[in-house]
Amino acid sequence: MVDTMVDQWDGARATRDPARCRAQLMAAGRTLFAVYGYARTSVEDLCAAAHVQLRDFYREFESREALLVDLYDEVAIGGMRAAEVELSAEGIETCSTEERIRRLFDAYVRVVTRDPQAARVAFVEVLGVSRAMDDHLTMWRTVWVEFLTREAERAAQRGHGLDGDLTVVVKVLTRSVDELLAHHGRRPRQVPSDWLTSELTRMSLAMIGPSAPPETSA
Repeated sequence: MVDTMVDQWDGARATRDPARCRAQLMAAGRTLFAVYGYARTSVEDLCAAAHVQLRDFYREFESREALLVDLYDEVAIGGMRAAEVELSAEGIETCSTEERIRRLFDAYVRVVTRDPQAARVAFVEVLGVSRAMDDHLTMWRTVWVEFLTREAERAAQRGHGLDGDLTVVVKVLTRSVDELLAHHGRRPRQVPSDWLTSELTRMSLAMIGPSAPPETSA
């Protein structure tokens, strides 16, 4: 009886507080999508876990997929901001290309893998959901292609030999990042974040090519 009253009180309080309601639904989505899968989780399941009413859900989100998009964006924005912050960190402009790439990927990976449930939702549960979701992921890949293209151009200016079309190289790298993060999302204990950083750094250096040796005078 006491538990029922507490649940009712929590639900009513969430309804009165839109920010709390949204936070509870985001937390419920993060957990249920990760544990049971997006396809097996209904709006009713989300409301029950968040202790909110169905009408409260639809005040915050147009659909279950809209919640999934927001959960993805939460992770993606966090990772992008971490990489951008690292670009302003001490020593980033004077270190070697290898160290710069490692630091950028380390900042990104640490944030996007910090919560295993959030990582699974962002890199596994979003796959194959709908055309609209695929278009949203493509938009984010475009953002990362621009970011990584600037880094590849900088590496080229510092003497790294880029073979072939730079755009193609960066797009392949971006896809590789997605695949490795999906692999981590499915098996976080088998694919730790430190390994991800090392592997992404290695792949990036392999794609942009080694730096040219300094010219020697005759």
